Amino acid sequence: MGIVIIMTAIFIILAGALLWMSFSIKYIFYDNYLLVKGGPFKSKIAYQSIRKISSTKDIFTGYRILSARNGLELFYDSAILGSVKISPKNRREFITELKKRSPHVIIQE
Repeated sequence: MGIVIIMTAIFIILAGALLWMSFSIKYIFYDNYLLVKGGPFKSKIAYQSIRKISSTKDIFTGYRILSARNGLELFYDSAILGSVKISPKNRREFITELKKRSPHVIIQE
């Protein structure tokens, strides 16, 4: 009986953390960097370090599980794995704003 309670508690905590990360995604454009926040995680990406943006159809991405499979992958110099995958609600508007702040970025759609 005790193991069931422990397993249930672990499941609830993990499910809650996953929901928090998935539904609290924010992309904030600051003067010198883009802030990507998801739950307790955040990435501060300097505009000058962003090299390329490409479309991704991966259903599982860095900050959100995509239902529409229309995410973006940002490649930048200081990324631990070389890139971060995101899924802004208005993809076109996001790319337009990023181009204004980082005109050197290569866009691959």
